[in-house]
This record gives sequence, structure tokens and C-alpha cells, in this order.
Amino acid sequence: MMEQISAEAIQTPFPHLIFHNFYNNDELKLIWEELDFYTKPDKLLDVREYLGVVDKTNAKAIYLDVVYPKKYRKLSNILSVNRKIFEPQVLEPFSKLHDSCLPSLTCNYDHTKVRYYHDGDFYEPHTDNYFQFLAFSYFYREPKRFDGGELFFPKYNYSFKCDNNSLIMMPAWVEHGVTKVSIKDSDYYDGYGRYAITSFFGNKQTE
Repeated sequence: MMEQISAEAIQTPFPHLIFHNFYNNDELKLIWEELDFYTKPDKLLDVREYLGVVDKTNAKAIYLDVVYPKKYRKLSNILSVNRKIFEPQVLEPFSKLHDSCLPSLTCNYDHTKVRYYHDGDFYEPHTDNYFQFLAFSYFYREPKRFDGGELFFPKYNYSFKCDNNSLIMMPAWVEHGVTKVSIKDSDYYDGYGRYAITSFFGNKQTE
């Protein structure tokens, strides 16, 4: 049975849900084992080359659903642990935020990627309209050694800092971006930036 976790439900300027300290210590250990592996050279992809985009982001990423097709998902710590976001205890409060969030209760597809923001990395404002909902979880090594990396929403003149081990759920139609990351000390460049695990999910009709 899933342990009790509390959520901060926010209606304005758009419906979103924030969980603090979302993963327990055992789950965090599993997540960090995989994050550490991906931070090694040549493991992460240059998203600009992979997606053919020029100006949206320079942060590197790995698309876990490509590396671990459906029958191999259990081989990924992150994909296994991340099933937590689809527990009723998480989806039910999210579904009650707004009528547009109600279909999250019957979501039948999801995709997950890991993105690492190194010194100078950013993500320009964009929407993910090809999905219905987004769940972002954030991680960094303590003590925090970078500035920036805030999630911002230009249409609403709204932003917030992403706390370690926090999770944010929101509709995918909300335009969002990430401010540039600046690592304070060159001695801590490798692996001391901002990690994000993003899950795109929703409900699509099946034939």
C-alpha cells in the first residue's frame, strides 16, 4: 500500500498539483542509481539533433520508452518507481482540479524521459499539445550548487522554483519553459545540475 503523501492543489493561474518529498528514501535510491548512469558521457542525447529542433532547448535527454520498450519496462528503476504517479492517491486529487483533468483517472498511455540541465542549459517556452497531461519530478544533489532552472509560464507571468524530490502535475496545453541553469563552481559541473523526469500521459481512444 502506498504511503500517505500530501498535495498542494492550485487553481490559478491554471490548475496544477504540487507534491513535496514525493518519493521515499528507497525509491530515491533507485532513481539516483539510474540518473547517475545516464549522466555519464555519451548516455544522454542531444535533443536538438534527436528531434531536429534548433532553438527550444540545449539540455540533453534520454527517452526511456525507446530504451525500454513496454515488455522491458521493469528493467528501468525509474519507469518502475514512476508508476507511483498513476496511483489513485495521486490521480484523484489531480482529476478534481478542473473538468479538463478528469480524463486522467482513465489514462491508458504514457511516455517518460529524463532530462539533465547542465551549466547554461535551458528550455524555451512551449506546449505539449500532443499529450493531455504532464508530470514533472525534479532532483539535484545536495547541497544545491546551481542557480536558475525554474519552471516558468510566460503567458501567466508565473514561475516557481523546483524543490528537490518534488512532483508537479498539470495539463499539457499550458505553455511552459525552464530558465537557464548556472552552476556556481566549475569543480561541481559533472552531475550537479538539474534533473527532471517528465511523464506525458493521457487517455486516447483505442480501435
